[in-house]
Amino acid sequence: MTRRTLAIAISVPLMVALWLTAAIVPVPYVTFTPGVSVDMLSEAGGQERIQVNGHKAFYDDGELRMTTVSVTRAGDSVSVFTAIQAWLSGDNAVQPYSAVYDEDETSESNQQESAYMMTTSQDDAIAASLREMGYTIKPAVEVYTVEKGLPAEGKLQVRDRILSVDGTRISDPAKVGELINQHKADEPVKFVVLRDRKKVSVDITPVKDDGRLRIGILPNAGYTFPFDVSINIDPKIGGPSAGLMFSLAIYDTLTPGSLTGGHHIAGTGTITADGEVGPIGGIQQKIPAVRDAGAQVFLVPSDNCEEALGAERGDVQLIRVKTLKDAIASIKTWVADPDADLPSCEKESK
Repeated sequence: MTRRTLAIAISVPLMVALWLTAAIVPVPYVTFTPGVSVDMLSEAGGQERIQVNGHKAFYDDGELRMTTVSVTRAGDSVSVFTAIQAWLSGDNAVQPYSAVYDEDETSESNQQESAYMMTTSQDDAIAASLREMGYTIKPAVEVYTVEKGLPAEGKLQVRDRILSVDGTRISDPAKVGELINQHKADEPVKFVVLRDRKKVSVDITPVKDDGRLRIGILPNAGYTFPFDVSINIDPKIGGPSAGLMFSLAIYDTLTPGSLTGGHHIAGTGTITADGEVGPIGGIQQKIPAVRDAGAQVFLVPSDNCEEALGAERGDVQLIRVKTLKDAIASIKTWVADPDADLPSCEKESK
């Protein structure tokens, strides 16, 4: 055997071992890739995504697309190859694990938080849309999460409006916990909630956890709406970043005529009940997702404009928004004249 043959015989297995190690050994990074985009003016399972009861609905042509990012889950890891591939890709991104997740964060806790933020964003979106239409919105206390395996499971539901606990009227979420902890561990607590516009009474016996009595719900400040609006979205999608697009889809559904003029419009941004649009994460992965889906315009929270300019957006126009009112006005102006002078991320960067 020659020296060259011997060298090859030794080096090839070593290289294979190194490549296999790189493919298997995890590294402390998180990847971000374009996720699904959902047209909020479309149907799902034979039903409109924006459901309305008690008010006339106007279902028109066009698209209002919300966007998502696919992120490595808390507690999971990626290989060296996966991390390098995301780093080299123009549409993907990679960040240190510690920059994204807390040390004790788990996939389950992250999903619970995302579900809570999604519920909050939907309520805020409904409130913002109705206020933009001139409605007065009153505060309420709602059930935002129900924990599995705890006493409230099967008795209370997400979005139940808590009217009273043991006969005490509820106007503050903190009061619910106070009243529960006035009981004994084997003593039931009487809840009266509003569900589907009907009063429902349930008795729930709390359990002791870390010295406190719990039934397994998270009550939060919500709203009393003049009629019912619900959003038909995959429960696996979480987080607050679709708030703006929810608001626009609700506004379009509740008002005559097509807000989009039949065009394909996408965007992102959190929303407050007062219609303020806030920044989100992963915008450089959200724009490519709708670019490939044929969006013509992408609504960008003002604070995300600089980052959005770094996305590979093709012909997608980036319109800067600060409020729901801004977004509606810009869409109407663009629909009437695509060449109109609009607030843009390009202008803000100059």
